[in-house]
Amino acid sequence: MKQDLRCQRILILSLLSVCVIAPIVLVSNRLKNLTPSAAHKELIEDLSSIKYRADTLKLNSIKQETGQGLKEPTLVVYKDEELHSVVDENSSSDEDLKLGDSGSASLLERHGTDHDHRQENQRSQRKNVSASRGGKGKSAKTTVRREMSPQTQRPTDEKIKEMKDQVIRAKAFLNFAPPNSNSHLVKELKFRIKEVEQTVGEATKDSDLPRRALQKMRFMETSLSKASRIYTDCCAMETKLRAMTYNAEEQLEAHKDQAAYLVKLAARTTPKGLHCLSMQLTSDYFALQPEERELPNRHKLHDPDLYHFSVFSDNVLACTVVVNSTISSSMEPRNIVFHVVTDALNLPAITMWFLLNPLGEASIEIQSMDDFEWLSSKYNSTLRNQYSPDPRYSSALNHLRFYLPEVFPELNKIVLLDHDLVVQKDLRGLWRVNMKGKVNGAVMTCREGETSFHRMDLLINFSDPFISKKFDATACTWAFGMNVFDLREWRRRDLTAVYHEYLQLGKHRQLWKDGSLPLGLVTFYNRTVALDPRWHILGLGSDSGVLESEIESAAVIHYDGIMKPWLDIAIAKYNGYWTKYLNYDDPYLQRCNIHG
Repeated sequence: MKQDLRCQRILILSLLSVCVIAPIVLVSNRLKNLTPSAAHKELIEDLSSIKYRADTLKLNSIKQETGQGLKEPTLVVYKDEELHSVVDENSSSDEDLKLGDSGSASLLERHGTDHDHRQENQRSQRKNVSASRGGKGKSAKTTVRREMSPQTQRPTDEKIKEMKDQVIRAKAFLNFAPPNSNSHLVKELKFRIKEVEQTVGEATKDSDLPRRALQKMRFMETSLSKASRIYTDCCAMETKLRAMTYNAEEQLEAHKDQAAYLVKLAARTTPKGLHCLSMQLTSDYFALQPEERELPNRHKLHDPDLYHFSVFSDNVLACTVVVNSTISSSMEPRNIVFHVVTDALNLPAITMWFLLNPLGEASIEIQSMDDFEWLSSKYNSTLRNQYSPDPRYSSALNHLRFYLPEVFPELNKIVLLDHDLVVQKDLRGLWRVNMKGKVNGAVMTCREGETSFHRMDLLINFSDPFISKKFDATACTWAFGMNVFDLREWRRRDLTAVYHEYLQLGKHRQLWKDGSLPLGLVTFYNRTVALDPRWHILGLGSDSGVLESEIESAAVIHYDGIMKPWLDIAIAKYNGYWTKYLNYDDPYLQRCNIHG
């Protein structure tokens, strides 16, 4: 028995020794038979086969990505055994991408061994280094610019837009929740929305965001992922987003219309303080004796050798600023005569103001248009029958500028100033302007791109045959507000009658927009001489983009538009040019709560 066990052990040990020693002997004999050249050759064949497989994978991926009709990028998932092919694809040079479709054979020729790739990379690096060190390395600079351009051109508000999009998506998901739902997800989404909105706040660029912004974005994205797994109906989501967009656009348009209406309404109304001021001054005016109501220097009012200015206004503060700014900017205030024309209602208030605030050596005359007998007998019916949605345009006071020769029969030249402007420089030079036989001197507004730009065809209806034959649509326009008028030439050409003809013609046909400017353009057509643009700058009542350098260099700045400086809707950054000519410590202004 013992002998049998011993034989079995010997047999097992012998078999084990054969199994271990035999492979070692065979491998050693095989290695002896292999030469270095053969090993190198087999290694190259193995690498070539690997490379060929990588190119095959690359061709397949290119074929997929260039398929027709794809709306989103193809998602390519690589297996572990394909990792080396991805590395080879990423290490390929730009030259491989420029060769186009040349077949699998050309691709194999371009892709050599790893050793060849290393040599090519080393050579390209040496070229780039030498190009960057040399002063003429244009290719290296171009490469750097191409690589950096996506970063430099990236919008600075990218994160803000993404956070706002997250809020929109979260609100859309909330709309899918049942009404009055108080689930954990609903609470979480509401909390994330509030959190992100507080983080964004008033920021307009990414640099304004706090440091915690990225963390809040990640939290929100996690919550959105949860919601997307619960609400998987994409069609319903699209419908909901479209409905939200439509409702938002409707609300935006409604708010715009409401804002425009309120601004126009504010422009037509009289501020409470200004109404109070007029009432206080009127009351005190009628408390005076008749001889106390006379303004000084009346002997200068009709002297043609002095500098005469006319203002048509029913606004006490506006008249004050125009008069004060003109006199304070003048080198010869004693030679200035102001003619303020208003209506019977505002005559006592304006007169009382200038009685309390005399102009020193300058002279002023306050007249009521209701006292012009010639106006009531000849033209009053024409003025009264005018209609416009905006009463400012149909006001008789607004159209009284077309009767200057009749208003001032003893004068030969006059400067018309609107009541919504400020004079910053001496205006004596306007009396030395060569009128060249024209009637009106004004600043042109026909240069496109400027604040005051106007075109004839935007104000006048050139589709009417009468207008198209008589006027040129491309003719240069000019500005009302600061104008020099030669009254003698005006009378000689009888332009007031021409104005009336066009006014009557416009009643039967829609020939021009409301206001006095279109009528002025046709009345003084080819009868206007251009002034230097620095005399008159417009846009301070309608455009917040007027350059400060232009304002400072202008002789007259004009608050044309609806945002007048005495209204709450005025453009704040321009108010200082206007308010500095008012004394807000005046008892009347204090009593009526009028502050700068």
